[in-house]
Amino acid sequence: MEESKILVVDDNKEIREIINILLSGEGYQVIEANDGLKALDQIMQHEFDLIILDVMMPKMNGYQTCLEIRKISNAPILFLSAKSQDGDKTLGFSSGGDDYLPKPFSYSELVGRVKALIRRYHVYRGKEEVMSEPVIQIKQMTIDEASGTVKIQGKKVELTDTEFAMLLFLAKNRKRTLSAEQLYEAVWKENYYYGANNTVMVHIRNLRKKIEKDPQHPEYIRTIWGRGYCCD
Repeated sequence: MEESKILVVDDNKEIREIINILLSGEGYQVIEANDGLKALDQIMQHEFDLIILDVMMPKMNGYQTCLEIRKISNAPILFLSAKSQDGDKTLGFSSGGDDYLPKPFSYSELVGRVKALIRRYHVYRGKEEVMSEPVIQIKQMTIDEASGTVKIQGKKVELTDTEFAMLLFLAKNRKRTLSAEQLYEAVWKENYYYGANNTVMVHIRNLRKKIEKDPQHPEYIRTIWGRGYCCD
């Protein structure tokens, strides 16, 4: 498989250089940008497997940049920020981010998150061979795990890899009520923590906006109050 390409966006040159050295040593190709506008320019020129995005930046902050990135790319976005409150994380996920790592972070934790996000993205994009089930059909929605595509009434729905992973897990467990803890640990591949419920809730909301005719009255993903979510 060809070398994965990562875009590191941070206005702090020292942090960019540290991340570049660390990830280059892991075999990744790293490109740097010192603000959101330059990041968008790079994304228009290259196809990235991961975008690492700082929050506090001049011109456009990380959340604003993420919203703009989502108009042109579904590559996974990992936020790195000294802002580590649950509200900050929720805002990151609401703007289209896939993961959120507070500063300061350990090098091993960063590498672990990077590898997990890229692995999931490659599977979603069909860049790695996976053992897949037949196409899943739910009402007017078709989920093809092998190709990583979702169609509703024959029209392709563009999802991020995290949204696809969440939808696929729900679909494979159709008619079962899954708790936020089960969803989080299955999709993010890490232990559930206090506040992860908000992470799941935000991604469910974003997913509904893309697959439901009326997100306020969903027909595919229902909320079972006090228990979790169920795919009908």
